[in-house]
Amino acid sequence: MAKKEKATETSFCDIACCKVDAIITVDERGQMVLPKDVRKKANIKPGDKFALVCMQKGGDVCCLSLIRVDQLSDMVRGMLGPVMGEIFRGKEGGA
Repeated sequence: MAKKEKATETSFCDIACCKVDAIITVDERGQMVLPKDVRKKANIKPGDKFALVCMQKGGDVCCLSLIRVDQLSDMVRGMLGPVMGEIFRGKEGGA
């Protein structure tokens, strides 16, 4: 019997690097504290800036992600740059 080929597509939930590192509590002012060991592991220092990304499932927010602002601009440029280039090249060619 032939071996089953390993699937090449990975869903977000299958990623081995995703795990629970800490349980945090929201205080009465709406603030949360990232534990020191998590901040150290993520190299988060006072003054660092992050974008908060909310993911929804069935209309409810199910996941909150923090993305460093400096990395976010690189990701946006990488995703939108080629698309915008195509749009502008199409306009120039059709004008």
